[in-house]
Amino acid sequence: MNGLVRVAGLRVVARADSGDESAIVKEVSFSIPKGEVLALIGESGSGKTTIALALMGYARSGCRIAAGSVHIGDTDVMSLDSRQLSDLRGCRVAYIAQSAAASFNPAKPLMDQVIEGALIHGLMTRAAAEEKAVDIFRSLALPDPEHIGRRYLHQVSGGQLQRLMAAMALITDPVLVILDEPTTALDVTTQIEVLRAFKKVVRKRGMTAVYVSHDLAVVAQMADRIVVLNRGEVRETGSTTQILTAPSDPYTKALMAAAKPVERLASEVNIERRAAAPPLLAIDGLLAGYGRRDEHGLPRSLVLNDIGLTIQRGATLGVIGESGSGKSTLARVIAGLLAPAGGTVLFDGAPLAPRLEQRTREQLQRIQIVFQNADTALNPAHTVVRILGRPLEFYHGLRGVARAKRIAQLLDRVRLPADIAERRCADLSGGQKQRINLARALAAEPDLILCDEVTSALDTVVAAAILDLMAELRRELNLSYLFISHDISTVRAICDEVIVLYAGCKVESASRHALSAVPLHPYTDLLIASVPEMRQGWLEQVGPSASLPPVGANAHGPGLCSFLQRCPVRIDGVCNVTAPSHVVTRSGKEILCHHSDEQLRHLRDPLRVVGHQPAAENAK
Repeated sequence: MNGLVRVAGLRVVARADSGDESAIVKEVSFSIPKGEVLALIGESGSGKTTIALALMGYARSGCRIAAGSVHIGDTDVMSLDSRQLSDLRGCRVAYIAQSAAASFNPAKPLMDQVIEGALIHGLMTRAAAEEKAVDIFRSLALPDPEHIGRRYLHQVSGGQLQRLMAAMALITDPVLVILDEPTTALDVTTQIEVLRAFKKVVRKRGMTAVYVSHDLAVVAQMADRIVVLNRGEVRETGSTTQILTAPSDPYTKALMAAAKPVERLASEVNIERRAAAPPLLAIDGLLAGYGRRDEHGLPRSLVLNDIGLTIQRGATLGVIGESGSGKSTLARVIAGLLAPAGGTVLFDGAPLAPRLEQRTREQLQRIQIVFQNADTALNPAHTVVRILGRPLEFYHGLRGVARAKRIAQLLDRVRLPADIAERRCADLSGGQKQRINLARALAAEPDLILCDEVTSALDTVVAAAILDLMAELRRELNLSYLFISHDISTVRAICDEVIVLYAGCKVESASRHALSAVPLHPYTDLLIASVPEMRQGWLEQVGPSASLPPVGANAHGPGLCSFLQRCPVRIDGVCNVTAPSHVVTRSGKEILCHHSDEQLRHLRDPLRVVGHQPAAENAK
């Protein structure tokens, strides 16, 4: 087997509480030539991250590398002692994790942490390391590369932090870089910037890399070859072109099929019946934010501004927008985790108490929330039985045999085996945790479930199963959903109505059918153009790389368009002077913009260029 990286017969086992061991990676072999990017793809629990960690001679708690060999160049990784492995990790082999925020110390300047590896391994002086870091910052298209290292964790965006983590990995000029789902937690526009930066630096430096992901569209932009994994076994290996266009293994074909959006809607009869009934949730003029209130009762940081929406019983409303647009704040207000600063919130025709502690047990039971990050939403030390049992006891008084039977039913609902009930959440995969997260909400038997990016961290097969499950529950139980996402394809597949938020303002609202039709608000068009396509070369075709201003960067004046500084078709002398009004298009959608229906339709083509910079002047 030739290649810079050579893996042969790798076997990793996990130890159960009983002491028995079972293989979670089974006789895996592959090689990576110098300068190639190899992607490991597969469902949660397929062994992707376990294999990636084994390249550094590392196995997670409760696991061990039982057999096989890993060679990086002339180094036999399995023969190294603990001191030699420490010298290898972070120096010759670097790891870029999914959560950059968890990898940085909030009390230390970012530069200190970026250059730490180079100093620990004695590769260069501090001055040389800082100079090299600035050069890497520039290569990664970070803003203000000479000074960004002086900032702290809370002073940079998620996309910037992810690139800073890449700089931390690259500072030692590693032989191999492992990228483990590095863009999963990013919104679509930020993801493009980060992917461009990663791809540029990988190609420029001729790096050898392993890219771990469940997102086939992202893999299509980054990888030269793909290894498809299922339950710890290699199902197929081939070039990216071959895997994407002519997969041979049935499992690979299933992965490809799951990546394509499928409509999961109620029947038209149900839609008509819902439209005639009073809404389950009605919000009007909502204001919300964080910080101390001013003399007008408004929070210092206003996140949501004049939001209105309705959700019919049995319907799904989608809410899309980038990080910082106010999506999660909206869910927190509805859930009672944040009191609104103004406006009305009616649930089933009655005012909803603003705070969680003011709500009745019935109101708590009827509105449930499923958070994006199951790792923080679930106590890792608690068993599944304990987590699912608590809402069953609190809302329905179930105990003993009745509770155990209902837990088994809930696990079956979310496609998990019954024997998982006694396991701790810390021992579960990411996809399993998210399904437990959903099962906990279902245990209350609610009328409305607030889904906050519930599929963003899941692989395509599991995400498709979750969406199918949600559609099934909606049909059977007449459930309603508020579905928050930055994935516009998923939203269009599962939602009846969609609202688009930008910097706390509702810039567009439409039925799912109307959202597919032109014209679109310039921001909505930017979001759609930013969704990666499952084909090679897409990243190079979506427009020149350009760093967009942060969400909410707007003109310095109240009431003006929040998208002003990012809009490629703004009208100077109008947009920066007068507040926009709502435009109702022929397709029935409502758009907050100065442009008319016909003007937006005419201007659509230039909007498709991601990263297009605002024009200094546009035709009036």
